[in-house]
Amino acid sequence: MLEALKGLFGSSAFETFINWFLNEQTDENGKVLMAPGWQYLVMIGIACLLLYLAIVKKFEPLLLMPIAFGMLLVNIPTLTDGIFHMEYFVQGDAAEIQWASLGGHGGLLDYLYLGVKLGIFPPLIFLGVGAMTDFSPLIANPKSLLLGAAAQFGVFAAFVGALLLGFDVVGAASIGIIGGADGPTAIYVTKTLAPALLGAIAIAAYSYMALVPLIQPPIMKALTSKKERMIKMEVLRPVSKTEQILFPIIVAAVVCSILPSALPLVGMLMLGNLLRVSGVTERLSKTAQNELMNIVTIMLGVCVGATADALHFLNLDTLKIILLGLCAFAFATIGGTLFGKVMCLLTGGKINPLIGSAGVSAVPMAARVSQKVGQQENPSNFLLMHAMGPNVAGVIGSAVAAGVFLSLFQ
Repeated sequence: MLEALKGLFGSSAFETFINWFLNEQTDENGKVLMAPGWQYLVMIGIACLLLYLAIVKKFEPLLLMPIAFGMLLVNIPTLTDGIFHMEYFVQGDAAEIQWASLGGHGGLLDYLYLGVKLGIFPPLIFLGVGAMTDFSPLIANPKSLLLGAAAQFGVFAAFVGALLLGFDVVGAASIGIIGGADGPTAIYVTKTLAPALLGAIAIAAYSYMALVPLIQPPIMKALTSKKERMIKMEVLRPVSKTEQILFPIIVAAVVCSILPSALPLVGMLMLGNLLRVSGVTERLSKTAQNELMNIVTIMLGVCVGATADALHFLNLDTLKIILLGLCAFAFATIGGTLFGKVMCLLTGGKINPLIGSAGVSAVPMAARVSQKVGQQENPSNFLLMHAMGPNVAGVIGSAVAAGVFLSLFQ
């Protein structure tokens, strides 16, 4: 077989291909410049798999497709200098930008990646999320804030697990945020604390967000009884416009005064919501929800995918991150559901524990899962609006958890 290939391509070309396929490329100082060629072929296969999941299975296509295509772009063998250079942004253990190299040899994605590296894209995503989110269920039932906080148990469980698996404290903090089920927050923390892990963490976070309808129901059913899942909750009280306007202002002031490192995420989230509820900035609200959100999502997704090149992605740490991400989602669901059971007991059976699982930040998917599981036991049960309270509380909770990690380890 090998002799036939030599005859087809020529001995010299064949040997060059085999050398590229099996061996890594280094410079004169022994520094690795490129991974073996087979690793790039594996990464192209992973990118195609993600494209399949996005297009055919419709798993978070608005995010998964740009991420997959960015991954494809940086793993295609090319004779040019490339369009993305992770080494310009990661120097050893320090997260420094090599401005001279960037200015002289930077590619398209290098310049777009500055929006990630400088912390611009994730807060803009939060601006759009805030403009699209209705906080009325949380305002009407403030107790649901506790359920959102309980679901952050997955963040700290994954943090401890990462430490036990050998990650340093900044890497463990970045991995832990996967448990918040909030991709932009995970990216924001990782680009600051552990940029070399960004590709694996972002892909794990968004992949598991898409798999929430598969991950959560078995855990929810295992932790609750049929009687608990059938509980009907009272209709939420109406929320006045004054309350809706005051809520983002108060939350931004309180959270950011206590935890300044959470200011970029929480502040932009609340600004987006204020644009929505004020009634005087409809054009700005629609822009944040649509044009701005779509543009930033494309650029953020492609840049995150570009960090998953073969040299940095295919290693044992990536497998650990994928495993820890799954555990983080599971523990977040467990924490929220168990606290929901406690609240059910304390309120004399007025709270359905299923809404606790919606405390993860996957809005509104986690709330829909609570609704679906509840209706399977009782078709007349409508938990969606009740579950939206913990769900939006989880958005705030994940941003606060990120602020805690950044204040401790930055």
